[in-house]
Amino acid sequence: GTPAPQLFEAIARESEQRIGSFKPQELVNTAWAFATLGVRAPQLFDAIARESEQRIGSFKPQELADTAWAFATLGMPDPQLFDAIAR
Repeated sequence: GTPAPQLFEAIARESEQRIGSFKPQELVNTAWAFATLGVRAPQLFDAIARESEQRIGSFKPQELADTAWAFATLGMPDPQLFDAIAR
């Protein structure tokens, strides 16, 4: 199972509330951490996707790749986000 599920639930809830203030690297790091541990958080990932789409032009190439990797690793593809990354 997920290591410390209550911790990740709390992180997801808090991150969703603050997502608008995250820098691109913070968006990526959050997605990467959840994906690395295999923790699915659909609401958080939806929030990350929407926020990332709005600011995709400020992402560095590595941040684009890591974002796509996190979503794909968790089996949570987001067509709108992936289209934005591909542009």
